[in-house]
Amino acid sequence: MATTITIRNVPEATRKVLASRAAAEGKSLQEYLLGEVNEMAGLPTVAEVVARARDRVDATGQSIGTDQILAALRADRDR
Repeated sequence: MATTITIRNVPEATRKVLASRAAAEGKSLQEYLLGEVNEMAGLPTVAEVVARARDRVDATGQSIGTDQILAALRADRDR
């Protein structure tokens, strides 16, 4: 079941930017914002990602250090 969310006191400059982005995508402001809210809800927060990583470390007893992470990033960039 769908519900209505109201956001009050949106600065006019913010509304203009969002309306412009909506228009650029050929959407109404409501349509654009609904898409953005749905996308936001589908992504984990930073805290959720960190909690999942900690849970994996706790479950496996394995973790990697900063040096290993940086080496993997360098190797990936060199490809």
